[in-house]
Amino acid sequence: MKKFILAAAATVLVTVTINQASAQTTDTTKKETTTTTATTTAANGAADVVGALNSNSDYTTAAAAVKTAGLEGTLKAGGPYTIFAPNNSAFSKLPQGAQDSLMKDPAKLATVLKGHVVSGKYGKAEIIAALKASKDRKVPLTTLGGEALTLSISPAQTLVLTNATGATAEVTLYDLVGGNGIVNGINGVLATK
Repeated sequence: MKKFILAAAATVLVTVTINQASAQTTDTTKKETTTTTATTTAANGAADVVGALNSNSDYTTAAAAVKTAGLEGTLKAGGPYTIFAPNNSAFSKLPQGAQDSLMKDPAKLATVLKGHVVSGKYGKAEIIAALKASKDRKVPLTTLGGEALTLSISPAQTLVLTNATGATAEVTLYDLVGGNGIVNGINGVLATK
């Protein structure tokens, strides 16, 4: 009887040890899989800022405008760039016929779009750091078109862009990442007067 009890106890001990080892192996595998997935997801940005722009369906008009204006080649090479891209709704707010007129005039469209692009990478973290470092909470930038663009905080605590002519837009989306920069979405077209 003692031998039977000892044999049963040994069997239970071996079974428990095997189950614990199996559970530890399973947990380790799960942790490794989760870590790998998170790393892969974080590293899977678009190849460039044009690809980042094309990755969000709320920016199809801006993506089409970049192509029509002949800026794809410029924005796919070099950088880093930050595009403050008007969303589809922003383009629809333009005065009647203005969007069609712009799309039919690639040179004028390119001028307007260059007023939305700056050299450098300004994601949400970089913008917050720049605003905190600024005494007056305004960050001056220069667009690819050579115009002044200012980032500031509105009374409603939102990030606002203002161009040299006084046109403003609010940042509504941050950090669409591309290999050579970043796209932030805005709710207005910063057209020149």
